[in-house]
Amino acid sequence: MRLDYLKMFCDVARCRSFSEAAQMNQVSQSAVSQVVLQIEKRLGVQLLDRSTRPLQLTPEGRAYYEGCRGLVQQYDALESSIRTTHDRVSASLQIAAIYSVGLRDMNQYIDSFKTMWPGSSVHIDYLHPERVYERVLEGSADLGLVSYPRKSRELVALRWREEPMLLACSPRHPLAKLAQVEIEQLNGVRYIGFDRDLIIRKHVDRFFRKNHVVTDVVLEFDNIENVKKAIEEMVGVALLPEPMLRQEVNSGLLTAVPLADCQLVRPLGIIYRRHQNLSTAAKDFLDLLRAPETEVAIGSGSLEAASG
Repeated sequence: MRLDYLKMFCDVARCRSFSEAAQMNQVSQSAVSQVVLQIEKRLGVQLLDRSTRPLQLTPEGRAYYEGCRGLVQQYDALESSIRTTHDRVSASLQIAAIYSVGLRDMNQYIDSFKTMWPGSSVHIDYLHPERVYERVLEGSADLGLVSYPRKSRELVALRWREEPMLLACSPRHPLAKLAQVEIEQLNGVRYIGFDRDLIIRKHVDRFFRKNHVVTDVVLEFDNIENVKKAIEEMVGVALLPEPMLRQEVNSGLLTAVPLADCQLVRPLGIIYRRHQNLSTAAKDFLDLLRAPETEVAIGSGSLEAASG
């Protein structure tokens, strides 16, 4: 007996209607009627009382329905389980991220995700901020990771985390000896800035103006790696996100000094298309990113740095 025939009979029995069962199975009413007649002929009993409206099950029909319903439900559960397993094996995610999200903890997020989705793949492209927005908008990235996330009619922007900005300087710099630095002590210092078109540069400049600080910008770069190299060579100092300094501070190449009398943070966010139906895999990865770090066991390993 074909399983789809049993399902049609169960639909007729549940709906008490040939026409409704036909619609549910996308076949003609006549086809459903013929299926039920074939089952009755095979069993040698009448399953439906067709003289009433709505249709009624005979005692034999009720017993047959209860048995068939269990079989159909078991098969549906099995089929769903196989599909879910296949989806988890074949899931593929495309992530676009600014360079300074880096590899510090993304590999650990990916490892945690692959524990949830064995056999899945996650590909991360590290890009200029504007290119991250473009990739998400054009649909070639499921999620985007950016700093200072901006909302729009086309994009949803979710808060992810906030990173404190610290004064990065060479251990030989006079300011490196301080436990904290007063904001006015940055007046006139040789400063290494980001390129003026980067949003992190605009926020740092706004922060300096608000606090009446004027620095001597001697170099500008589009990535944190070059900024840090210049700081190591005593070219100047810079305000940088704390996570991007851990490796150099731990190795003694740089010193990170907190600001004493004010605070500056770099917000990171997650973006995706507003009218996009996120896949289950993308939703799970998003939830993983936004979970408390203790749940993901994020460490403080090597950092991969670049543009803000």
